[in-house]
Amino acid sequence: MSAIPVYTWRLAPEGLATRRQLRALGLRPGGQPVVGQVERPRFRRPPLVAYLYRVDRALPVRPMTARKWGALALAMLARRTCPACRRDAGYVIPTSLGMCVTCTYPEGSPS
Repeated sequence: MSAIPVYTWRLAPEGLATRRQLRALGLRPGGQPVVGQVERPRFRRPPLVAYLYRVDRALPVRPMTARKWGALALAMLARRTCPACRRDAGYVIPTSLGMCVTCTYPEGSPS
């Protein structure tokens, strides 16, 4: 079993990047294996870990197709639709409420 190198926060060598850093560059890991990890220490909790990938082996991000845009629009519409009154609330329905604010508090403002 081979261990991957562990670097401390902000001390990873040049040429390695996290998923978010790759995405900011318009790239994706593209199936390559993890080559390292960065650990950010935290007080009284386990450290945050981010995996590192080689930038030179990363591939460009695939473009969104019309069908993907349509599926994303339908998913967002479903998150905004109240299951009680079946109206588009104009915002994402909070999972803590399960329905729009108008249906949750019919008398007026929450108190």
